[in-house]
Amino acid sequence: MREDIVEALFQLALTATTFNTSGRRLQLWSKVSSFPALFIQSTGTHYAPRDIRGLPPKRTITAELWVYTDVGKDPNANPEQALNDIIDAIETTLAPNTVSGVQTLGGLVSHAWIEGEIEQFPGVLDGIAKAIIPVKILVP
Repeated sequence: MREDIVEALFQLALTATTFNTSGRRLQLWSKVSSFPALFIQSTGTHYAPRDIRGLPPKRTITAELWVYTDVGKDPNANPEQALNDIIDAIETTLAPNTVSGVQTLGGLVSHAWIEGEIEQFPGVLDGIAKAIIPVKILVP
């Protein structure tokens, strides 16, 4: 089940824009040959406390979407702008369904959303802009 959920999140995020490189195994930006790039990693599962024995677990899977772009290699370009455009596109892609009001990753989960601080590194030193987008997924 976890594998299906993480794969569904990855496939949905891939629709945000055209990524030249992507994968389920995180790569260091210096190893990526074509940009922009998207990678995903699941970082854990939280089980909320249960007051009554026998209740089904309420699980929240945490994941991170890692985005890289090499626009900063052009000294006349603003690498932050390209990164912000990709982050905005992913945010739009993960937005709740307008009818149900929730993002269910195709019915696999009850909710999926971006939560927490999006870490951004504009790439002014190495030309590679990077972002780590934290995602929470509530599993029924």
